[in-house]
Amino acid sequence: MQTMRPRAVQVQVRRNLRRYPAVALVGPRQCGKTTLAKTLGGAYFDLEDEADALRLDLAWDELTARRGLVVLDEAQTRPEVFRRMRVAIDRRRREKGRFLVLGSVSPTLMREVSESLAGRLAIVELTPFFLDELGPSALDALWLRGGFPDGGIQAAAAFPDWQRHYLALLAQRDLPAWGLPAKPQTTERLFRMLAATHGAPWNASAIGQSLALNYQTVNGYMDYLEGAFLLRRLRPFHANIGKRLVKSPKVYWRDTGLLHALNGVATMDALLSKPWAGVSWEGFVIEQALARLGASGRECDAYYFRTSDQYECDLVLDFGGERWACEIKLTSDPKPDDLARLNRAADWIAADRRILISRTRRPAESGRSASLNLAGFLRRLRHTAA
Repeated sequence: MQTMRPRAVQVQVRRNLRRYPAVALVGPRQCGKTTLAKTLGGAYFDLEDEADALRLDLAWDELTARRGLVVLDEAQTRPEVFRRMRVAIDRRRREKGRFLVLGSVSPTLMREVSESLAGRLAIVELTPFFLDELGPSALDALWLRGGFPDGGIQAAAAFPDWQRHYLALLAQRDLPAWGLPAKPQTTERLFRMLAATHGAPWNASAIGQSLALNYQTVNGYMDYLEGAFLLRRLRPFHANIGKRLVKSPKVYWRDTGLLHALNGVATMDALLSKPWAGVSWEGFVIEQALARLGASGRECDAYYFRTSDQYECDLVLDFGGERWACEIKLTSDPKPDDLARLNRAADWIAADRRILISRTRRPAESGRSASLNLAGFLRRLRHTAA
């Protein structure tokens, strides 16, 4: 039996339970929310289970009259529970750490939170495993198979069948239940098209034409997929620099295991033979960085920057008082020209730090510029979040 690996976000969950009456732990299906919640103790209820929902209903007055944590899993399936929570919290407003709410789809959950629990609840996101939680030796396995606990990162034989079943179940059951109006076959086709355009600027019209849908409908579908933590739309950074800029968001699969399963890649050799391996690595590094910052509770706005003549920063991190420009290369031997080109783009957006992230074994730093591997980059982000 596998032991539970510590999750970096657990510190943030505990901290917020000491500060707020309720905490919402959100994230994709099967990323480990329930496992993490059960380590915190308290009375647990799975609200997708009719028996658990009835048990909660009958025990509500007793549970909310005493001290102790109440864990509500998949809470968005029972909207009425949010109103009951608000009443219970307001009766003893100064008491903290009363409810932990788990949810797999953010739009529904956030709507209920904004209507019923504004000011009473903190929101924490749990991602699949990221590199800091597994250690540098897991780098290739994590990139290839993704970070879902049951998806192969802890038992390699599960990949890629687990990912295919996971996506099929989302298309056929979960996404329609959460309100996505598309037929499952359309959703699965959209998954494959988004895998083929991973890391490219978003073009809703082109995707819609292939699916015989208008661009407004495709954008609506994207909202659901982003809300289910499957995809990330990375916004462009706007700057007045006298150059034409790419202004469409880029779309990335948040978990590269799902991306690779959709593209029929099952081994590292197969991945490295693909012309899009560099874009896969780019999305992987971006997600690792944002998972690290999120787990630390560090506020940050993320963008990319690209001019029409191909000067770019794959990731721009804006911390408010400081801006980082990052370029991501799939190479073990980055060249001085790579850093020089990054510095040129970084100058246009007034970046305070410029970091080239690759698979180098010889990290180096000079002034505001650094050439780091992914483990070193995450370590730098961890320190800035401390």
